[in-house]
Amino acid sequence: MTDSRQRRITALTEAAKVKSQNKTRDAEQAIRRLIKRGDPITFQAVQREAGVSHAFLYNHPELRTRIEHLRGTRRKATADQPVDTDSTLVITLTRQIAELKKQHRQQLQALRAALERAHGENLDLRRELARRGIQPSPNVVSIATTS
Repeated sequence: MTDSRQRRITALTEAAKVKSQNKTRDAEQAIRRLIKRGDPITFQAVQREAGVSHAFLYNHPELRTRIEHLRGTRRKATADQPVDTDSTLVITLTRQIAELKKQHRQQLQALRAALERAHGENLDLRRELARRGIQPSPNVVSIATTS
């Protein structure tokens, strides 16, 4: 072979490698974009998104296995999601009930703390009255005796 022919062959081989690497990179980026958007991962979707051929995707084992794997896992994930609007409504209402229960517990805790402070203040006032020798009024009824 002549040197010029060998150089042309080498240049063509290198150009083909670079082109293949670029297409592989484009396919990988297309898969990432599809995942990010939540679109189904299929050979056709990757082909359209990356601008590569079906044959290219099928002839590259790493891309082919990745697409097949993602296609299978994405189908399982979508099958597990509730499609029924009644189920969605139940989930939403359950979350609202849980939030309302949480608010109720917080309000109840705050009211109990306020009641405890009021009882403490009443006790302090009764002790102060006893220290001064003042008898409580007979018309005033203690909360402790009513509850």
